[in-house]
Amino acid sequence: MIALAAIALLAVTLPAQAGKPNKKAKKFTHETVEIPAVTPKVIAVETAGTQLLIQVDKKGTLRTVHYGAPAGNPDAFIKFSVGASVPETYPAVGGRFNGQDALHVKYADGTQNTELYYVSHETVAKGGITTTTVHTKDYVTALEVDLVYEAHRAEDVILMHSVIRNPGKKPVELRNYASASLNLAADDFLLTHFYGGWAREMQMDQTLLTHDIKVIETRRGTQATQSNNPSFLLTLGKNFSETDGEVIAGALAWSGNFRISFEIDQSERLNIVSGINPYASAYPLKAGESFTTPEMIYTWSREGAGGASRNLHRWARKYGVWNGGKVNPTLLNSWEGAYFTFTTETLLRMIDDAASMGLEMFVLDDGWFAKDHPRNSDKAGLGDWELNDAKIPEGIDYVASYAHSKGLKFGIWIEPEMVNPDSNLAQAHPEWVVQSPGREIYQSRNQWLLDLTNPEVQDFVFGVFDRTMSLSPNIDYIKWDCNRNVTSFGSPYLGDEQDRFFVEYVQGLYKVCERMREKYPDVIVQCCSSGGSRIDYGSMRWFNEVWTSDNTDAITRIGIQYGTSMIYPACVMASHVSAVPNHQTGNITSIKFRFDVASAGRLGMELQPKNLSAEERAIADRCITSYKGYRDVVFNGDLYRLGSPYEGDYYGLMYVSPDKSKAVVFTYCLRYQNRASGSHVFRLQGLDPAKNYKVTEQNVDKSCWWGNGKSFSGAFLQEGGFNPKLLKTNTSAVFILESK
Repeated sequence: MIALAAIALLAVTLPAQAGKPNKKAKKFTHETVEIPAVTPKVIAVETAGTQLLIQVDKKGTLRTVHYGAPAGNPDAFIKFSVGASVPETYPAVGGRFNGQDALHVKYADGTQNTELYYVSHETVAKGGITTTTVHTKDYVTALEVDLVYEAHRAEDVILMHSVIRNPGKKPVELRNYASASLNLAADDFLLTHFYGGWAREMQMDQTLLTHDIKVIETRRGTQATQSNNPSFLLTLGKNFSETDGEVIAGALAWSGNFRISFEIDQSERLNIVSGINPYASAYPLKAGESFTTPEMIYTWSREGAGGASRNLHRWARKYGVWNGGKVNPTLLNSWEGAYFTFTTETLLRMIDDAASMGLEMFVLDDGWFAKDHPRNSDKAGLGDWELNDAKIPEGIDYVASYAHSKGLKFGIWIEPEMVNPDSNLAQAHPEWVVQSPGREIYQSRNQWLLDLTNPEVQDFVFGVFDRTMSLSPNIDYIKWDCNRNVTSFGSPYLGDEQDRFFVEYVQGLYKVCERMREKYPDVIVQCCSSGGSRIDYGSMRWFNEVWTSDNTDAITRIGIQYGTSMIYPACVMASHVSAVPNHQTGNITSIKFRFDVASAGRLGMELQPKNLSAEERAIADRCITSYKGYRDVVFNGDLYRLGSPYEGDYYGLMYVSPDKSKAVVFTYCLRYQNRASGSHVFRLQGLDPAKNYKVTEQNVDKSCWWGNGKSFSGAFLQEGGFNPKLLKTNTSAVFILESK
């Protein structure tokens, strides 16, 4: 009775005008626009081992009907029924669809409905890449959307993006503008995705998807991958496997706010929508303008997570990373060995040690710049990129030339996107700082963020790189850092178009990177963002490697590198041996264990060599020498993960050369084993069963495996014969396998 009374009261208190037309509104007339009929067809996007099929019905509606193994003649799917409730290939807000959208447009008249229909398509093949462009159109508003599919045949990778055009006479507002939408059918979907924070990046989480929507996203603006990565693995089934079953891997090539959503809807199919996060980013598209979304990268494998990873790695080395697969030098970085406190003499002696140990490059990290506000801590100097000659009166060229005289390359650190309030730059150009009028400009790590939406700031940031390179002709490497995210966002340059900020900041960064590579194509550039905060395929188009994490502790690095390897290849993973107790965790491990972990990526050191004992120094020299003998396989071989550091007491991984003639195997004991437990069997993978491989343990005088120095068939090693004895926590062994 109470509820009924409340309803009755509401009814009698409604305004008298309720339900009457708005007299100020434009007169509404309904005229249905005729949609041209088309011939039903299936558009096939194919690689050597996969097939993506898009069905076009007689009305021109597009639906993705298959992605996975080749399913034969595409035309067999012309009448394949998926049901009207299944999302379209690129679902838009409007029409009959009411699920999650890839496209949401608000038009000048206030309407928000879009229905995309097929117009035409074409396919162009060049080299090993076939590009299919599907043209679609909304016949009421004339909005056009091209769906672009770039199939990399040998790598079984398909890149997807959209191009949205406004051919009308009035502006429109893009409220959601995803790169791609992928619709899948399976009984179950197990999602593997990545999360974390500073010093614990790329941790893995697994979720069996249920109905409703699961979202992976970030709103950090910069450092976009610190807490979540724009990538995932999707097992078509309930159980994660490294070696078996259908797995789809996806990664978005974007270095800013992203959103990837997974919805199992009433049709029991899964729809994945991925792209730029629409958070605070309603994007205005003026008459005649177009917007191109970032690429969404997909691969499918029937060989479990390992197969999907290998597909992505092969593609990345060839297409996704600047000079991907090229072997980068081993190095000594000054940061944890000297921090901000050093002189020329400090650096020269570190260079001497690096050369005598067999390393190939010395990198001068933070602290070398700023005069009026000297960079003696992280509280001052950012933005003032002139040499601090109180520390290095002889100049950068003196140090770089000395490194070259010792046979080493030379690198140097910059953080060009940031400014300390305590700097000449902040005082000269306060309008260059990201800020919101009347509000505090929040500091993080004692610094502010420069506004890369502003072309003047883009010029400045490129100028930082350019002027740094001009300090010496002997600079071979730049470490580009980014140590904070966006807070209280706003751009004085953008004025009343603040919705453009998050998108145009990243576009501004890419414009700078493009200029950088036009002038300096051969300089090795590391993408460092407090460690793993900018690990994505958007940034890797311009960078040779990434700083995987500020956490250099070998124990936690195993997990970080394991997660990273799911999506990104070893050739980009910079991994350094540092001092103990570790500066981030306090953990103490042997120097051999630290080397055996770091050698699974691009090996470096980050400590003061003079503090090593004679025994540690001898082990370091030995490990560096052996690494240089097998790193070609680490950089360009196929990765096989032997178990998981999240499960069990042992973990291993191996890289196998493309011709299967050589492999390197890394094995680790992560938890205590009593002597009664014997040895652990690692079932090796990727070898030729018929070939014989000589097995040689590295960096030891007495091997932990009885078969060391002998030759065995690939079949023996893969089917249970390889059982090194690793009985103590945080012990390890590295083996080289070479076919006879």
